[in-house]
Amino acid sequence: LVACSGKLVLLDKLLPRLREQGHRVLLFSQFKIMLDILEDYLIGRAYCYGRIDGNITGDKRQQQIDSFQTEGSKLFVMLLSTKAGGVGIN
Repeated sequence: LVACSGKLVLLDKLLPRLREQGHRVLLFSQFKIMLDILEDYLIGRAYCYGRIDGNITGDKRQQQIDSFQTEGSKLFVMLLSTKAGGVGIN
């Protein structure tokens, strides 16, 4: 999967460094299918992640946000669709 995409090759190099430095990552995409691919990648690399897209509503959306923002959260990456990302997520 990674070798087939230059962007995933770069992401594969960046994420370990960011994790080592204590950063967390927001990944935005306009396309849900791209979020699906990124989700497969994150599962393959055993990264803890959350996802907010057009199918996530109300309470679940807030739970994902709260979980990501909590001090000491295990979530390292949050996948966001640009449509969902523009609805009250700062």
